[in-house]
Amino acid sequence: MAKARTIRTLLAAGAATLALAWGGGALAQEKDFASFLLDLQADAVARGIRPQTAATALDGIQHIDRVIELDRKQPEFTFTLQDYLARVVSPQKVEKGRRMLAENRAVLAEIEKRYGVQPKYIVALWGIETDYGRVTGGYPVVASLATLAYDGRRSAYFRGELMDALKIIDEGHITAPAMLGSWAGAMGQCQFMPSSFLKFAEDWDGDGRRDIWTTRADVLASAANYLSKSGWHGDESWGRPVKLPSNFSPRLIGLDQKRAVTEWSKLGVKAANGKPLPKTSLEGSIIRPDNGNGAAFLVYDNFRVVMKWNRSTSFALAAGHLAEKIGAK
Repeated sequence: MAKARTIRTLLAAGAATLALAWGGGALAQEKDFASFLLDLQADAVARGIRPQTAATALDGIQHIDRVIELDRKQPEFTFTLQDYLARVVSPQKVEKGRRMLAENRAVLAEIEKRYGVQPKYIVALWGIETDYGRVTGGYPVVASLATLAYDGRRSAYFRGELMDALKIIDEGHITAPAMLGSWAGAMGQCQFMPSSFLKFAEDWDGDGRRDIWTTRADVLASAANYLSKSGWHGDESWGRPVKLPSNFSPRLIGLDQKRAVTEWSKLGVKAANGKPLPKTSLEGSIIRPDNGNGAAFLVYDNFRVVMKWNRSTSFALAAGHLAEKIGAK
């Protein structure tokens, strides 16, 4: 009995010690994060951010554990391309995209004149990113970026994005509490990271604010400006599905292999319906997602531009497919 009591006493003492250690660790982390925020404030001021802006945006924000969980456990997408397209280019999204194209036809026409980007592509990206502005994210961007900068895995990158976010606030485009977005800091209806906002966001309505959160014209113009400055060709498409001959060399597949459409025709490549490709000197590359087992596509420079927006091949293909369906007569 005495021995059993001794064991229970030791176990209780051990549990108490662990609880204190864990509690102390949490307090230490909280203190370290508070110190980190002070360092961020000093850094921001040194970069030209007004002291009041830095203090107001950073004072009292909390470390968001959930952000780190999401960063660590990003899902591995195992969908085939067809599964992905079925999800992203759904009949509902196409129909809503057509409505959005019609509702915003006038402003999109003016945007096309200025930036040289066809409206259907602007609307498609808007639809894929946030369902045409419906789902823009509810995480406080400043706190999320501060959490990721503190974490250390990609601290330099997220610290830079945080400084850009503070600059956006300092310029008066939005307040810190209203700056909401994804857990990783992508913001607004076009899901720009702060650095992309500073490079590409536009004040279309001329009110002095580049508002990608609530001003639809600013959102659409900002998306067009991104594409335009990234090399978009307003007189070209994104690409097309194609049919490859049975003896087609795998070495010819990939974005690093670029040839004129007429050359691809000579190598036996045809349109997906079996008809000849158009006779054009436009250059493109053959890609075949799903590890070379799926459908093949001939993609042009505009496809590469979309991949600057999002480096996923599936995303770029979905954007092209959705745009074509939205713009279909």
